[in-house]
Amino acid sequence: MTHPGRFRIIFMVVCLLVTFQSVCAEPTVTIDSYQVTPPVLMPGDMGTIQITIKNTASTATIQESSGIIVDGKFTTTTSKDINVFIEKAGLEGNGIVVTGSNFQRIGDIGPGQTIPITFLIKAPPTPGVYFPEVWIDTTGGRSTRYPIPVNVNTQISVPKLAVVSTAITTPQAIRPGDDALVSLQLINTGESVADRVLVRIGNASTSVMPKNIQLYHIPSIPPGKTESIEMVLVTDRKTATGIAHLPVSLQYYTVDGAHHTETAAINLPIKGQAEIGIASIETSPERLTAGEPFNLIIRIENAGTGDAKSVSARISLPISGTREAFLGKIKPGNDAPALFRLGGAPPGEHLYTVAIDYADDWGNNTITRPLAINVAPADYSGLIIGIIMVALLASGAWYLFLKKKPGRNNG
Repeated sequence: MTHPGRFRIIFMVVCLLVTFQSVCAEPTVTIDSYQVTPPVLMPGDMGTIQITIKNTASTATIQESSGIIVDGKFTTTTSKDINVFIEKAGLEGNGIVVTGSNFQRIGDIGPGQTIPITFLIKAPPTPGVYFPEVWIDTTGGRSTRYPIPVNVNTQISVPKLAVVSTAITTPQAIRPGDDALVSLQLINTGESVADRVLVRIGNASTSVMPKNIQLYHIPSIPPGKTESIEMVLVTDRKTATGIAHLPVSLQYYTVDGAHHTETAAINLPIKGQAEIGIASIETSPERLTAGEPFNLIIRIENAGTGDAKSVSARISLPISGTREAFLGKIKPGNDAPALFRLGGAPPGEHLYTVAIDYADDWGNNTITRPLAINVAPADYSGLIIGIIMVALLASGAWYLFLKKKPGRNNG
């Protein structure tokens, strides 16, 4: 006879044995396939949508060990598959009339197993391609959403997914410091809608960036339609010349729930522009005198954003000498001297022009500036004084000569 106290002790030991579980994989469900019958419905016709639900975890198992511990181990170990319990499967019409009810508490599906479900539908009176959505809820709160294309009296037998491409229009070129108007067109070349379209514009550098908005949201783009985005890009005067590449990221969802990401680039041509001016004008000697040769130095500066190439200058002074100078290239922020070696000029103010030819990224250019130089009359006062001094010296010498001449009365 078993003692009641001993029985209670054995019962408590058994109750204290805990089941140890080890999950190898987490199962989920998906729509393995679907079929719409008939493939093309006429308005008002009845039809069916049959879906096949599949447990995607084909090897999911759970290990359970229980029993009496012997040498630190359980005496028995068992393994069993992890099933997915489907709470509900329903169909949201989205334009299609669903005539049947949702399926409640369908039950377990083992790893790798499938189960078919059929929905009864009715076509709406308006032709088109509709996308009723299957909703599957499982234990644990995990859900699956899947759109099914249904053709109602259209020539599209199997609708293509949305394919969104970009077409970018930019100015032929801009100058550093200018704004650029850019048009970005999003074209859905597919045969179904593109949903939740996001467009993100990156920066080429700190010198080229969108003026206001960098992220654009478009709820949807219907098939065959185009959405346009107009944006302004700003640059500063330090922007490097060449092609500025701004990355464009395009994201959208297709009717099958897939997320798509495309990349593109805005290629903005930037051309520098030279700004030529006169920094200073000098002569050597500083004071010009009639009849004396001199050097005329005109310093030409580039205050623009691009190189001035093949720079040359010519003056219209009607004076003999070199009246044309070649300077070559002047970089932004630099200057260079145009040297003219000229012969003597008559006295007075001489009006003339300087014409400067140069080329930059925008083409060939010529600028002219009116200038003037003053030439003083020749100063002969020194020569006159010299002649007078020579005359005085000569007369004095003559006087002394006569005074010392023999036969003259010196007393």
